[in-house]
Amino acid sequence: MNLRFIEPSLRILNSLKTLAGLAVISALAACSAGRDANAPTAENLAAPLDDYLARRGDICLAMFDWPIDLTEAGSGARHAVQFPVMEQLGLVQSTIVAAPKSKENPDGAIKRFDLTEAGRQFYKPHPHASHGTEHASDFCVAHLKREKIVDVKVDASDARHPLAVVSYTYQVDTAPWMRNADAQRVFPMITRIMNGAGGPLQLRQGFRRDDRGWVAQMGPV
Repeated sequence: MNLRFIEPSLRILNSLKTLAGLAVISALAACSAGRDANAPTAENLAAPLDDYLARRGDICLAMFDWPIDLTEAGSGARHAVQFPVMEQLGLVQSTIVAAPKSKENPDGAIKRFDLTEAGRQFYKPHPHASHGTEHASDFCVAHLKREKIVDVKVDASDARHPLAVVSYTYQVDTAPWMRNADAQRVFPMITRIMNGAGGPLQLRQGFRRDDRGWVAQMGPV
């Protein structure tokens, strides 16, 4: 008698295992099907952020158009501090050029800086609009890559086109000459970004969702 009960019991057990397996597969499929590829999650925003940084991750100095002239009246400006160091590093070279005397240029002379061959390798295509003027290139000294997304804040007031602000840690590839102490002194913001790589400093990037998915937004966030 016992044998007649054992065999059906084994069949029932095997059937239960099969049903349980099918239930797990169905649950996984349902989760996969229900996952919103456009939801504002770190997983979904990682690829758009990587794409944006690949295209626009250069850190540049707003030195758009060369040569750049420096007058005595501008001797306290940032270029007057930065250009001598850049010249010592072989990135630019200067010449004295006569110019009409004016209130801005009482000496009738300007110091004109132009890129050297070594400096031109850092002058890259980098479209940018400044004060209503379009610039095609800029002098760039570093490039950012995502390390990890640590936070996503969402503004869903426009349900069709929500906004998301991604905070992330990063890695940075920096021009070799930025290891120079004088270069770090005259470019303090670049130095701060260098020192913040790998976690101490987080950067933010804004995104807007449209028919193409999550699209990076230009400007501060």
